[in-house]
This record gives sequence, structure tokens and C-alpha cells, in this order.
Amino acid sequence: MIRPATLDPDLLRAFVLIAEERSFTRAAQLVGRTQSAVSMQVQRLEGVLGQQLFHRGRGGQVELTRHGQFLLDRAREMLALNDDIWRTFHQPSVSGGVCLGVPDDYALRFLPRVLVRFAEVHPDVEVEVVCAPSKELIPKLRAGELDLALVSEGESAAGMDGKPLWSGPLVWIGSDRHAAHRLDPLPLALADPTCCWRRSAIDALEATGRRYRVAYTSSAQTGTLAPVMAGLAITMSPATALPEGVRILGREDGLPPLPDFQVLMITAKEARQPVTDALADYISETFAREAVKTSQAA
Repeated sequence: MIRPATLDPDLLRAFVLIAEERSFTRAAQLVGRTQSAVSMQVQRLEGVLGQQLFHRGRGGQVELTRHGQFLLDRAREMLALNDDIWRTFHQPSVSGGVCLGVPDDYALRFLPRVLVRFAEVHPDVEVEVVCAPSKELIPKLRAGELDLALVSEGESAAGMDGKPLWSGPLVWIGSDRHAAHRLDPLPLALADPTCCWRRSAIDALEATGRRYRVAYTSSAQTGTLAPVMAGLAITMSPATALPEGVRILGREDGLPPLPDFQVLMITAKEARQPVTDALADYISETFAREAVKTSQAA
């Protein structure tokens, strides 16, 4: 029986970086090494695995082979697990409390993974979560009721420094078993009139002359998804982690494109430290991983 070899994390990091940059030269520049040193790391990894991982093309560009494509996601997962273990044993322990504000749709998609990983490393931290629309979280931040918040770009965050976590298009969402998008006027399930997503949807429809009616209104994304899953209306959402029973609608369904949007992370001026920065780091990492998954799916 052949005993599997142990994969060196440093070799996997070099492989992932080259795959993401599609260039040995750029990867070497990012890590401050020579191109020959990075190439040797890949050769060692290919030697251990017994398969070629990259096709070398003209101009220094590289493409993943079939085996390289198989390895990429798994390498990312292995490195993430390796980093989590290292952080758990080496990251300075913090304690205390932190109050995080987050809209319910972001909470459902991203928060469980953040809280689980954060609690494993910082078990002495008490995280209080306030779920509310972005427009309600901004005043709470200004008043010092929150340490940290995730908000949608454009929701009255003027004068506050926000770190972009996510950037991507909004998409139309409809039932995968019904055809509410074919009705005239088009039935919509939207947030309240002050929501920037709602304004974007209506502007897009009016620009194309598509007739519509606001059939359902909810202050939370979960409230707009319920009538959509029942086939009674359509709504819009980021194209991430959609629930079962819905699908993305597009031009082929007679719907206009929607604009891009950003998710911002804002830290309050008087946020409790260092616990707030520690939680912010975990949130940033989770969104970065989700962005990679979404770009691969596209």
C-alpha cells in the first residue's frame, strides 16, 4: 500500500497565488521572491503529486490543467484550515464584549461562519448582534450603540469611513417553479421606500418602460423572499448563497440589468478595542473567501 505524501503548505500557497495571478512573475513579485524560486516550488509540488498543474503560455501567462483545477479549491480549503489552527494557538487572546450591527440578509449568508470561527479562537468574547436594515444601523453607529456594522453602500453613511467587503451586481430573484416574472404588471416584493435596492429596481424597470406594482413590502430581506418562493412576486438580491426554491432571472426573462452595490464595514469612533478589530478581521476574511467562490462560479 502506497503511503500518501504530506503536502507542504508553502508549496500550496505558491500554487494558489500563481493560479490567482495567472503568472509566475506576478506571484513572485507579491511574495518578494525570484521567479525561479517560485517555479521550483511548483515543480516540487508537481513532483509530489505526479501531475502537471499549469500550462505555460506566451507572455508568461499560465492556465490550470485539469489536475490544477481539481487542486485549487482543495488547496484553498487546506490553507484556510491550516491558518485557522495556527491562529487558534498563536493569536493573542482577547476578552470583553462587542456589539455588531448587520442586516438580516447578510446575517443569514455570512454571520454563522464568522461567529463559529471567532468563538473558537476567542471564547471569552461576548458578541451581541443587532439585526436591522442598513438605514437603522447608521444612526446607532453614530450614537455609539454599536461597535461595528455592515451596511449597504449609499445608506446615509456620509462622513463615516467604511471598508468595502463586497462588490457585485444585484440580480433579480424569482421562484424556480413559478413564473411571476411573466405577469403584467410585474409583481414586486421590495423593502420600504427608503431602501437603495428598492430605488435601483424601480429605476431599472422605469428606464425600460416595464410596468410593475409593489405587491409586498418588508423591512427585511427574508420578508421579501417569502412571496417570491410562493411564486407571487419577484425581488432582487446579491447573487450569493440563495435559498432553495429560487433562481436568478435575467435578460432572457425580460428583466433589465441591475447596478452593482457594495457592502461596507464601518467601525464606530469609540469602538471597544482590541475586540472590535479582532472581529472585523474575521468578517473581512469570510467575505474575501465568499468573493473568490462567487468569481469561480461565474
